[in-house]
Amino acid sequence: MNKYPLWKNATVIVALILGLLYTLPNFFGEVPAVQVSSVKATVKVDTRLQTRVEETLAAAAIQPTGLFFDNTSIRVRLADTDTQLKAKDAIERALNPDPADASYSVALNLLSATPDWLTGLNALPMYLGLDLRGGVHFLLQVDMKGALTKRLDSTGADLRTLLRDKNIRHGGIQREGNTLAIRFRDAETRDKARAVLADSQPDLDLVERQDPGNTGDFKLVATLKPAAQLRIQEFAIKQNITTLHNRINELGVAEPVIQQQGADRIVVQLPGVQDTAKAKDILGRTATLEIRMVDDEGSANPTVMEAAANGQPPAGTDYYIERGGRGLLVKRQVVLTGERLTDAQAGFDSQTQEPAVHLTLDSAGARIFKDVTRDNVGKRMAILLIEKGKGEVVTAPVIRTEIGGGRVQISGRMTTTEANDVALLLRAGSLAAPMEIIEERTIGPSLGADNIEKGMNSTLWGFVVLSAFMIGYYLLFGMISVTALTANLLFLVGLLSLLQATLTLPGIAAVALTLGMAIDANVLINERIRDELRNGATPHAAITAGYERAWGTILDSNITTLIAGLALLIFGSGPVRGFAVVHCLGILTSIFSSVVVSRALVNWTYGGRRKLEKISIGQVWKPGFKG
Repeated sequence: MNKYPLWKNATVIVALILGLLYTLPNFFGEVPAVQVSSVKATVKVDTRLQTRVEETLAAAAIQPTGLFFDNTSIRVRLADTDTQLKAKDAIERALNPDPADASYSVALNLLSATPDWLTGLNALPMYLGLDLRGGVHFLLQVDMKGALTKRLDSTGADLRTLLRDKNIRHGGIQREGNTLAIRFRDAETRDKARAVLADSQPDLDLVERQDPGNTGDFKLVATLKPAAQLRIQEFAIKQNITTLHNRINELGVAEPVIQQQGADRIVVQLPGVQDTAKAKDILGRTATLEIRMVDDEGSANPTVMEAAANGQPPAGTDYYIERGGRGLLVKRQVVLTGERLTDAQAGFDSQTQEPAVHLTLDSAGARIFKDVTRDNVGKRMAILLIEKGKGEVVTAPVIRTEIGGGRVQISGRMTTTEANDVALLLRAGSLAAPMEIIEERTIGPSLGADNIEKGMNSTLWGFVVLSAFMIGYYLLFGMISVTALTANLLFLVGLLSLLQATLTLPGIAAVALTLGMAIDANVLINERIRDELRNGATPHAAITAGYERAWGTILDSNITTLIAGLALLIFGSGPVRGFAVVHCLGILTSIFSSVVVSRALVNWTYGGRRKLEKISIGQVWKPGFKG
């Protein structure tokens, strides 16, 4: 008898139900929406902002069909395009009373029309890639030589400070290409300097050199070690990617793709964005960090603060809003810039165990910071992020004591999340290395819709032709194979939706290919069953033997194909990688559907009959037949 145990039948049924549930969201389409996100480092998206948005919509008599909140944005789903435009205008006026100094990005967007009961199960549709939805694509070249040059210049300043502190006289430090040349008058001084630098600068290779024909010129040539160069380049790529992520939030892109390509390139894909000029402006934006002293006396005077809030700050000061919404007067004199900051990491205060941010300054910055903190104990120091001529106060801690050694700690009134955010802003406030756009493509939404239509039609017609062949050639077993193939498509789309994968045109090609490959397993099984029937086996025995003996061949062929798919996934990039993801998942789902699901369907059809005379599997030539 061909029967599955209860647990196997339950597994198949549960898998089919889950596949259907997670596939359904892809059929509901998209509806107009408005996305609200922060464009300032000090302005957070939280539940209070969600309440403001709800109140604004209620005041404008606009009824949203859904409102969703996550850590980076608030998305309002609306009934039609006219309501979407009205909602955008109302929210824009409420959140950005001064358009020249906007705190939030209010962007038009599209959201899935998936019902709330499906969304509650985390059943969401797949994201559409750039080639299906339209948008802009940039390939950015990171100037790695510029990053190394910047580091060498900073190191040169550190070496001057170090030698001066150690009372070692030198004849000048100059950058010559990718090296630093330090001149001395005698070998003894050079040797003394080398010992000092070897202890304090582990990233440098030091080589003694003397110019030919000049016996009085002794040089020490410093070069960054290969490991240090690699570390600097990796840091530059990561910092630039983080900075780009922060900036692209302004565009309101739901699922931007920002990833490293090769050793020194970054791919940026912005689905749904058609304004190339604005995208280029945001990608090329520069930002700097500044450390200034707070005007404590003015900040404590309500009359002065009221005048400053109205655009009349005291001479020599600027008015800012710090974290928490409080006003702050900051002196215009810049104490330090971000060029002196080498690292910023979130951590904890060793004494109070409160969340803190630990900063590392270069030697010149450490000396300046030590002098400033010594002279301003008890006063507040503001750390500002300056972008497009406008500044934001990231944090303004009180100086408790003199801080030397280049290690600075910022703590007090911060949560762990806020400490991580501040560290991220301080690290990625500006680009670590210059970037140049070397490739730019714009794909219109109409072309994306055409790609979807053609891709879906090719998959649909391929499925129809396969189904017609299988049913015509294998009759009822062909129909079972087609049902298993449908289940395979259900599992694949459901799995891609569950993983929130991005579907691209190569992904659609991989789906079509998966259907063609998945039917191979059922052809093998059906032919093995036919062979057993030709050899005189009973129908029940033929079904059992057919599945068991075809399993080894199916497994071998799928494993070899999976290895090729994994190679594409590991070594490929861009469209090749998108193809490989769908291809590998399709192989796994096809094994389950063609063997387990189809066997369950056969068992449900024939398993209840003890005496089975024949099965509907097409013409079977009897043993001994001669054509």
